[in-house]
Amino acid sequence: MSQTDRIIRIRKLLDERRSVSRQMLLETLEVSPATLKRDIAFLRDAMNIPIAWDRELGGYHLDPGQTRGAQYELPGLWFSDKEIHALLTMQHLLANLDPGGILAPHVQPLVARLNKLLGSAENTADEVRRRVLIVGIGKRSMKLAHFENIGSALLRRKRLAIRYYSRGRGEETTREVSPQRLVHYRENWYLDAWSHLRGALRNFAIDSIRQVELLETAAKDVSNQTLDTVLGPGYGIFAGSTLQWARLRFSPERARWVATEHWHPQQKGEFEADGSYVLEVPYADHRELMMDVLKHGTHCEVLGPEGLRRVVAEEALELANKYSDRA
Repeated sequence: MSQTDRIIRIRKLLDERRSVSRQMLLETLEVSPATLKRDIAFLRDAMNIPIAWDRELGGYHLDPGQTRGAQYELPGLWFSDKEIHALLTMQHLLANLDPGGILAPHVQPLVARLNKLLGSAENTADEVRRRVLIVGIGKRSMKLAHFENIGSALLRRKRLAIRYYSRGRGEETTREVSPQRLVHYRENWYLDAWSHLRGALRNFAIDSIRQVELLETAAKDVSNQTLDTVLGPGYGIFAGSTLQWARLRFSPERARWVATEHWHPQQKGEFEADGSYVLEVPYADHRELMMDVLKHGTHCEVLGPEGLRRVVAEEALELANKYSDRA
């Protein structure tokens, strides 16, 4: 009998009887005293089930009184009131991690069960929503069915046939891809996948996938090291094989914020004597980095490389001309 089967059997006996003797457990489970001792310890420590030994009854029984605070049971698990509040809060965070709360339909039965256990079927979840504010800026809507199919293909290691809209080129293409991993970046979901059309790794915005079909063909596997090498090293979501290092100097006023910000896992930064802050980040494509530089306006100076200085200066000049013409 496996440990899982033994745990279920012990739990059932404890529910059905006022107490269960050690001898009955040994005979029912057909285990040694040492194994029984380990199973009881597992139920107490790992599953937080309040099992106690009663001398008068001569057996084990459930004693919620030995636990700290109120305890609530889900099938096979026991939760304290604080743990349930934490679960409800995490559910709220997960449901709002993406446009439309794609996880909400799947975890709603759990939320209802948690509320029922706390004795307040509606107020608890409502209180979490009132007390935890999640502000999503730049979220783009996507279809739940697409996300589910992609998730299924990832775990089953199957290929996908997708119809993809490229915003950069303003056109649609149909291609077969082997999904490798999902990426949640700046409020939106992306798919790292091997494109069989291009014969290379590509990154796809899930909200730009217009149609998706789960195929039965086995997916091509790409190692995590290769994924990180091709898609991971540069700044932002744009990939590229040639890396450059941007050197950005922020004014003393803006430095107090930027110095604590995480721009890239390999970033370097140091304060200068006047309080300004020089940040160095690797990038393969300047587009997203340029947007982050421009939002700081005159508080950010591009020290190098020269190509990045030039495109940022040209963009800033174009913006200035537009506002000048409108004035």
